[in-house]
Amino acid sequence: MSVIFSLNDLLKRYGLSRSTYYERLKHDTKPDKYESVKRLIMKKFESSKQTYGYRRMHFETVKADFPYCEETIRKIMGKLGIKVDIYSKHTSSYHSYKGTVGRIAPNIIIQDFSETKPFTVLHTDVTQVKLIDGKWGYISSIEDETSGEILSVAISNIPNKKLIRNTLMGLKNQLSTSVNPIIHSDQGWQYQMEEFRQQLKELGMTQSMSRKGNCHDNAPIESHFNLLKQECLNRYKIKDIKQLRHLVYEYIDWYNNERISLSKNGLTPVEYRNQAIVV
Repeated sequence: MSVIFSLNDLLKRYGLSRSTYYERLKHDTKPDKYESVKRLIMKKFESSKQTYGYRRMHFETVKADFPYCEETIRKIMGKLGIKVDIYSKHTSSYHSYKGTVGRIAPNIIIQDFSETKPFTVLHTDVTQVKLIDGKWGYISSIEDETSGEILSVAISNIPNKKLIRNTLMGLKNQLSTSVNPIIHSDQGWQYQMEEFRQQLKELGMTQSMSRKGNCHDNAPIESHFNLLKQECLNRYKIKDIKQLRHLVYEYIDWYNNERISLSKNGLTPVEYRNQAIVV
């Protein structure tokens, strides 16, 4: 265009004064002082599986020694067109309660989720995920109340005693002989069985159970399952149990070791656990 029209012609065409043109030209060629932090934000957004909003992103920029406030990070993300998509969808809840078929343990926790020492109070539960083939996949997890770390996870296409047994077996190597945690669950039939109670005894654990039909009594693990689905599983059409295992194990590794928590002052579950143990 500059070959065809002179500068005066262009200024006249767009109604600009010469001084305004040079001022805008100067501004357009001025180095972007946010260029480095923009690169970091884009990198962290991708490595967070596109789940970090501006608050978590602010923690990441502070770690990288960028002196910008939350509002600045929010505006930068807006200009970059970065926003978090929430993958929510209604799925049928898994209900394992079949009445009193074994022993109901007392509710020791009573919705007090304030434990500060790792490996003291654990939460466990099972959730289900619909697969493309029309079948269900079942995820059994154990979470540390203090750090939020997922200590063990097992996956199966049948929510039987073996699934629960495998979950506890995965926990075995995580616990030292010096700890005797409380493990809290709902009143699902698997947790009422003598076999489960015997495993807990061998691990030196005390059993606690929610009140019947009260999911809030086991809120930490319920919240984790919601997060797992929103940030990972709901984004995919999962074809079979093999793909479900791959997605869950990959997410749990990232969740424990890389995903920072706002409630834990920007630390990952593993970082928080290590810090709490030292204290």
